[in-house]
Amino acid sequence: MKARLVDVAKEAGVSPKTVSNYVNGYPFMSKATTEKVRVAIEKLDYVPNRMARNLRTGRTGIIALAVPELNVPYFAELAGHVTTAAEKLGVTVLIDQTDGDPGRERRVAAGLGPQAIDGLIMSPQGLDGNELAGLAAIPMVLLGERLHPAGVPYVGVDNVAAATAATNHLIDSGYRRIAAIGRVSQQQNGTGSLRLQGYQEALAAAGLKPARGYTRTVAAYERAEGAREMDALLDLKNPPDAVFCFNDLLAVGALSTLHRRGVTVPDEVAVMGWDDISEVRYTWPPITSVSVDKAQLAEVAVDHLLALLAGAEIEDPQQFVDFAVEVRASTG
Repeated sequence: MKARLVDVAKEAGVSPKTVSNYVNGYPFMSKATTEKVRVAIEKLDYVPNRMARNLRTGRTGIIALAVPELNVPYFAELAGHVTTAAEKLGVTVLIDQTDGDPGRERRVAAGLGPQAIDGLIMSPQGLDGNELAGLAAIPMVLLGERLHPAGVPYVGVDNVAAATAATNHLIDSGYRRIAAIGRVSQQQNGTGSLRLQGYQEALAAAGLKPARGYTRTVAAYERAEGAREMDALLDLKNPPDAVFCFNDLLAVGALSTLHRRGVTVPDEVAVMGWDDISEVRYTWPPITSVSVDKAQLAEVAVDHLLALLAGAEIEDPQQFVDFAVEVRASTG
């Protein structure tokens, strides 16, 4: 016999209204209640009548996540966390890869596409927040490091503070000739410039100044770029004794160059990354990395979007999530 909503409520020990709130994506439920309802739904194999619900609410129960690249491990892991967070609230996620192309980002923000969606979580790369805010035709939450406008909920990490913490870890570990790989020439207020700011502020506070050529510009946050710029650093008259890479793929590339050139890590050169992707736990040596709480970021973003859809006020629309420096053997 097909399970009914009232059967789920009885199994979970909650009211039918609570089950209905869960199914309809109501954002203000406790985690304990949400988990009880989710478990009861799975146990009874309950399938909501979504057609009736959509006609009643005018919503599809589908949201979209738009990211620049899915072959970048950080975004792949983030997409998994967003899908998990949304599933717990009975919402389906469509994932779109924009390639950071401004035209594609404009179309996504305007809600243009073959699927009807209720709202959008987006990590922009080609457009800044002010441009996106003017284009948004559907409720939207922004991720990432681009400038974010008032009136559009934003979830991210304090890049300046995290980069300062990462650089301070290297300083506290005894390194003084600290280079940075990850400045992006075309970005004025993006990831690279904010992390560069934190790196420079930490050095200045310690009375250190990077030598000429220590700040390396890349075209993209890819392994090959990290490998190439590490080669350039080693060719300097006074090479660094540590390198802070602005993402883990750059750090993996830098590490490969150090191995190829017979430089021991961390005895001769320490390596720091950012994102704490699973890959850095299995390099040799494992790479120290800035770890952003991706699960928390995803949960907050989904909660914010569902609150917008419910017409509720978001208490903290510009929110930073937690970060930590995960220390491993690459920095000694």
